[in-house]
Amino acid sequence: MTSRTVTLLDVARAAGVSKSTASDALQGSGRVAEATRDRVRAVAEQLGYRPNSAARRLRRASTGAVGLHLPATATRLDYYMNLAFGAVERAQEDGLDMVLLAPSGAAGGRIASRVDGLLVIDPEAGDSAVPGLLDAGVPVVTGERYLGPATGPSAAVICDNAASLTALLDHVTERGARLPALLAPSGSSAWATALRATARSWGRAHGVEVALRTVPFAATPAEAEETTRALLTADPAVDAVICAPDGSAPGVLRAAAALGREVGGGAKSGSGLLVAACVDGPATRGAEPPVTAVDLRPAAYGRACAELLCDILADRAAPDTVRRHAWSLETRASTGSPG
Repeated sequence: MTSRTVTLLDVARAAGVSKSTASDALQGSGRVAEATRDRVRAVAEQLGYRPNSAARRLRRASTGAVGLHLPATATRLDYYMNLAFGAVERAQEDGLDMVLLAPSGAAGGRIASRVDGLLVIDPEAGDSAVPGLLDAGVPVVTGERYLGPATGPSAAVICDNAASLTALLDHVTERGARLPALLAPSGSSAWATALRATARSWGRAHGVEVALRTVPFAATPAEAEETTRALLTADPAVDAVICAPDGSAPGVLRAAAALGREVGGGAKSGSGLLVAACVDGPATRGAEPPVTAVDLRPAAYGRACAELLCDILADRAAPDTVRRHAWSLETRASTGSPG
């Protein structure tokens, strides 16, 4: 005799919650307390509940589209454009269109009626649009963790940003630097926060204070040049400058040239200056000299974010899954390294 299929109502009754609460808890949507969500999931596993994927798609009234929210400054940064292309490509492989959301965002209810899920990239704790997006009632994947108040379960694809900056600082030190500086990004994203914290902790561990200067999250080369000029003029002992914002490293090179500092010529010489960047791209690869940088592989990162969202929508992954994305250090002539 075939055993009866366990239904969502069975799970709800056993967990002592309503059917809608059980559904939200299992899908990672709505406002469900973490303890309740954990209890419902434990009961579902114990009973052997298996969701009906076709029914779930019908209940969601699938739109065949997912939304992409990028930082307001993204339109002029090469990194985010490559990330978006990777995300679009991967979503299309699952038959999903990608909708680019306005930087100001929109009310969660309206967003939920237009898309099946959301990608929220580098969410700022101070971005007023983000809480509504995270609580829109559809599955959400963030590119890096959201450091603001939690509103509900969301999945994430993260990079080890502390490790990438540590690798840069270790590299310039190995190349002879004794007093490195960081042009750190402003803002409350996980990336910016991790870089500032890592510069301080690395300095404490090595008995040297990393000269920390804050620049806009999307600083232009001109802004980086101005900050570097002021930094090197105030403290000529600085022998390595690591520039965080995407595309701004050429400004550091211009400042060095104007002050007679030889880039890549060896930090031990009186005029030598090592230059590196936290984000690789055309500006670092095409600079003269080419700039050592962390390759965050943005197109692959966008694909990874979209792939996780597709997996959640297809019930291949839980709605609070966290995956990691790998980066690599590309050493070039700006730190005296071969290209």
